[in-house]
Amino acid sequence: DATNGALTLSATNLEIGIRTTVHNVRIDEPGQTTIPARLLTEFVNQLPAGSIDAVLTERTQSLNLRNGHHEANIKGMAADEFPTIAGPDQFTGWGIELQTELFQRMVGQTAFAAATDESRPILTGVFLDLKLNHIITMAAADGFRLAVTNAEYSTGLDVTQSLVIPATSLAEAARLATGDTVTMRVRSDGNQLLFDLGDTILVSQLIEGRFPDYTQIVPKIHTTRVVMARAALTQAVRTGLIFAKDAANILKLAIGDGQVTVSAESSGRGDNESELDAVVEGPGLEIALNARYLLDALTAAGTERVTLELMMPHNPGVIRGVGDDGYLSVLMPMMMVTRQRLRAVLH
Repeated sequence: DATNGALTLSATNLEIGIRTTVHNVRIDEPGQTTIPARLLTEFVNQLPAGSIDAVLTERTQSLNLRNGHHEANIKGMAADEFPTIAGPDQFTGWGIELQTELFQRMVGQTAFAAATDESRPILTGVFLDLKLNHIITMAAADGFRLAVTNAEYSTGLDVTQSLVIPATSLAEAARLATGDTVTMRVRSDGNQLLFDLGDTILVSQLIEGRFPDYTQIVPKIHTTRVVMARAALTQAVRTGLIFAKDAANILKLAIGDGQVTVSAESSGRGDNESELDAVVEGPGLEIALNARYLLDALTAAGTERVTLELMMPHNPGVIRGVGDDGYLSVLMPMMMVTRQRLRAVLH
């Protein structure tokens, strides 16, 4: 949509709608059209830096694009055939404003743990919970792991609300956010959420249903607590994953006196072992975890050091960032995962 010195681009897959505006565009004559998104993106991405001239032939809905020695004609359709994306004036429900840095950090600490399997749609979303005194919590779980983060926010209404947002929508909003703040506002009918990202808005459907009580998953006690450098453990997990990826991603952690031994083995490729210094409180033990899930949790922690809170080889483990009291990740041990899968097969 080219009008009034601005070019507005809109796209939707009916779950997510995105509209972005480019200002200071020379427009000789206003016009609108609908063209294939992938084709446009692939062509423009191959062009060198510089301006692009666009000319629309309304009779055929053909868009001519020219950049230096490059030219293309893309066949489109009438603009009125494009699905309507709700505008900001339709989002009159409650809303909050977050600093972009906080929003991106919270999304990065949770969205990865959401399920990709559509069998339980509620788990493909991130639970957003607002409490009084400007407390915001995000949580995601896929049945084998849980990630939770909470923080205080200083702007917007002090409300008590909760909703479930598709993890893909949150991740896209975090990727597109470039300004100082992100404003989220609910549509009056409660079915959609708008992210105001400055020159870009993203409208997402919300997931209906009640998110499971994730607090019941978090172990209340532990017998062994390990504190260690996140970078060293991350390196050991990455190394172990070279072998673990051929063995259901099983990574073994042996907790001993002042050290943690990280090992993995593959019947067809071999094995490896890494010994790491650690501060260990409580009895030693061995536990098997999913290497990829552990790597995700360590990446999300973001702190210089992390703690592992463990109890028994068959109990979930908790990972926290030292100095970040708002973040935790719970990982089911591989022994428990195997039993759950077996039970699912039997029933």
